Amino acid sequence: MQLTKSKWFLPVFALALGVVGLVAYAIGGDPSEGLVALAIMAVFGAIVLLGGRSETIRGLRGDGRDERFMQMDIVATAISGTAVIVAILIAFFVEIARGNSGMPYAWLGALAGLAYLAGVVVLRVRS
Repeated sequence: MQLTKSKWFLPVFALALGVVGLVAYAIGGDPSEGLVALAIMAVFGAIVLLGGRSETIRGLRGDGRDERFMQMDIVATAISGTAVIVAILIAFFVEIARGNSGMPYAWLGALAGLAYLAGVVVLRVRS
């Protein structure tokens, strides 16, 4: 069985991210916000783990996936990627308007563009 196909993968991964958030906030001097981040990720992990017979939860966990869920995943990933790219562009222009360089957002935008181009090239070569 693949690790990512286990019903434990996503809940444990969510909890691990919550711990990373807690540590990062603690290092930054705000451990109470870190506890909030940990709690949010722990609740998400518990919902995914204890989701029972919910088809949506099973799809998120990766078990019981079929072609329909894979297609929904591709579309949902495209929607979320588009939302993030739009947010990066807006943040870049806001930073420029404030007189700042906007470079962190420019780098993120460049990374998104390069990842997209690499994906198109790889998929084109494989087809």
